[in-house]
Amino acid sequence: MTTVSAANDAPSNASDRQVQPDVPQGKLTEGVFADSRVFPGTTRQYSVYVPAQYNENEPANLMVFMDGKNYAKPDGAFRVPTVFDNLIHQNAMPVTIAVFVNPGTIPATKPGAKDRSNRSFEYDSLGDRYATFLVDEFLPVALKGLHVSDDAKRRAVCGISSGGICAFTVAWEKPDQFGKVLSHIGSFTNIRGGWAYPGLIRKTKDAPKPIKVYLQEGTDDLNNLHGNWPLGNRDMAAALQYAGYHYKLVMTEGGHSGKWGGEVLPAALRWLWSDDSESTVIPSTETKPQWQPHPDAIADDSVPKGTVAQMEPWESEIFAGTIRDWAIYVPAQYQADTPAALMVFQDGERMREIEGRWRIPIVFDNLIARGAMPPTIAVFINPGHHKSKPRQGKKPSNRSFEYDSLGDRYTRFLLEEILPAVEQRYNLSSDPAMRAIGGSSSGAICAFTAAWQRPDQFGKVYSNVGSFTNLRGGDVYPALVRKTEPKPIRVYMSDTSGDVDNAFGSWPWANQRMASALKYMGYDTRFDWAEGYAHNADFGSARFPEAMKWLWRNETHQPVLDTSGDLRGDLTLLNLLIPGQSWKVVASDLGFADAPCSDADGNFFYSDMKAPAVYRVSADDGKQTVIAKESISGLMFGPEGLLYGCQGAMDRVISIDPKSGQVSVVASGVKPNDLAVSADGFAFITETRAKQVTRINLKTGETTAVDSGITRPNGIALSNDGGTLAVSDSGGESTWTLRVNPDGSLDAKMPTMPMRLAIDAKGEFKFNEAPPYLTASRGDGMAVDKAGRYYVTSSVGVQIFDPTGRPCGVLPTPDPTKPLTSCTLAGANHDTLYVTNGSTVYCRKLSVQ
Repeated sequence: MTTVSAANDAPSNASDRQVQPDVPQGKLTEGVFADSRVFPGTTRQYSVYVPAQYNENEPANLMVFMDGKNYAKPDGAFRVPTVFDNLIHQNAMPVTIAVFVNPGTIPATKPGAKDRSNRSFEYDSLGDRYATFLVDEFLPVALKGLHVSDDAKRRAVCGISSGGICAFTVAWEKPDQFGKVLSHIGSFTNIRGGWAYPGLIRKTKDAPKPIKVYLQEGTDDLNNLHGNWPLGNRDMAAALQYAGYHYKLVMTEGGHSGKWGGEVLPAALRWLWSDDSESTVIPSTETKPQWQPHPDAIADDSVPKGTVAQMEPWESEIFAGTIRDWAIYVPAQYQADTPAALMVFQDGERMREIEGRWRIPIVFDNLIARGAMPPTIAVFINPGHHKSKPRQGKKPSNRSFEYDSLGDRYTRFLLEEILPAVEQRYNLSSDPAMRAIGGSSSGAICAFTAAWQRPDQFGKVYSNVGSFTNLRGGDVYPALVRKTEPKPIRVYMSDTSGDVDNAFGSWPWANQRMASALKYMGYDTRFDWAEGYAHNADFGSARFPEAMKWLWRNETHQPVLDTSGDLRGDLTLLNLLIPGQSWKVVASDLGFADAPCSDADGNFFYSDMKAPAVYRVSADDGKQTVIAKESISGLMFGPEGLLYGCQGAMDRVISIDPKSGQVSVVASGVKPNDLAVSADGFAFITETRAKQVTRINLKTGETTAVDSGITRPNGIALSNDGGTLAVSDSGGESTWTLRVNPDGSLDAKMPTMPMRLAIDAKGEFKFNEAPPYLTASRGDGMAVDKAGRYYVTSSVGVQIFDPTGRPCGVLPTPDPTKPLTSCTLAGANHDTLYVTNGSTVYCRKLSVQ
């Protein structure tokens, strides 16, 4: 058994990475694969290494390398053929055939269009799609004529970065095909949901999958919009260890490069192929140091004392059938004519005990008297217990359901039931900056959820040993934080290395991932950390008075942003959003706004479908002018300067002359919802009920069905080069991309943009499971900016994707009580995002680069 290895612990691998004069060399042959049904329209290069010792009468081992070209380079970071030659010659690994396969590319067919990489969709996506591609389509072709073992223990898969998580996914999905994984700086982050693996791995403890895993990670690897690579890999290692997997974690020097993984590759292969290799064992650091109360947690006779009033047990309507105890602390300095600050504490009884660890009434007495925090009314509320169930000691039956569940149910309980009752007695501030919520363990994630759901109600969060783990899907939070417009909340966190590691997660790594995400996004946040301790209040309570001073300090936060970890293609929200810029009203009190678009000069156009009217909003002075009295659900300019519009209720597509207002019928007999117009005279419309995309020749009006099968095709947009058509699916979980060919036909159809889904409040919230999500994203109108980002309106806001379909982030809906129907980029530089949101049109300036 070994602890975490470091680069300087590894034996010298230099000679194994160099061609040796007396070592037989294998043969490398190259090929191209362009016949995939799993990834239609893609083409990819590959090569196959056959060692000199290969005997066609004996089945060879197999190792598949993603991003194969980089692994096969004789002078690259890995030099796999040379390393294989040397190790096979030394009998340090078995005779092994290597297949080096590159990610797919969708070649452009239209003049002027660019090829599109399919790497992220193939590598970063969870599920069996890529594994199926390898096993059923690609390997039978690449290995034709070669005798390869079908024993999973003799078959390995390897990759770097996104290829690293891809390698793990392949073995995870098909452990009967691949029993060994080698991951270099693996992207166990939120490029496309890879953050979920630690939670999934832990659930297999009773029946671990028969896979052996080697993880190499650099101490200075990336921290960007997708996640923190070192923390992600360490979280993976902790999960593998907990669940009993045979694994090794090697932390090397360096960052997001193959240099360091290449240097230790020979040692990694020796470990991977050895029957006697030992697993990494990360020791527990739990301790129990002597606890002393903070001086501000000791009662001072000279300080005015607040009062704690025990309230009548509360029977909840939102949590039907439950009852709970609660109490209210009122400071001595409270004045009825002055709104008091508010702080809500979960697990209230424990938090208010003056002989316990927290002693919050004493701390508040001392800090309020000293002016270190404002006069604050504290609400101490216990979790609910079902009246029909016998109580086991003091343990309430509904705690996990209320505290660990994501969504707005508990927040609604506070805002609709508890706080109105408090406000009947006391004058509370309505300013979210004067309203805080806190807790420990599950009470801490509950506090964060309340503020995350309603930052207009709670502007401060206190978290100790927060359960940002997979008790009920809370391990998603670091991923959500990095890809959601920052919310105006101040967050204090504390945790220790000795915190719990169990079936639901590693609390130390989860809290570090959470703290890293908040810091990356520029939140006003503080994370106090210590070595040792355990899952208790010892460290947090000893720091609690300092936490309150920080949380309630009167200081305006100035975000410090560091996007140095974002690679060239990483289009983080931090570089898109402009500080101080938010949604502004362009038009209000409309019947129903839809069909936003812009012209070449940046003038903005939209339709009020109930007026009915089409409006032009000047990019120069914002003046609005009616150009036609038509009801339109989708508008776009064509190459000749005409506006084209969808009129599904009238079974037609029309053109509008923006100067004269003249309306002409372009095509009839169709039910258009939205449209995109190409530079070469085609319009592509979505016919939602028919589950169809239809092409219209704008000169002749000829209509042709060019795609079918999307559940509810809705929004539609062309890439800037015209080579890719994106179609949102209001009834599904993805936005689709298709290749546009010179004749206007479509192919290479894939669901490359995974939509963030809304939580189904009526669904079943299960323990140790993600919350129930609605399967319909309500993906609607969409737009493309100068950098190639796709903006897709949906039930959770404007979802933004990079040109390859990777999620960049979500801008929440300006008015979430109204439908968000579409968007466009307008303004003089086409850098202002306009959205139609029910009866209102909003806009906000962006930094579109």
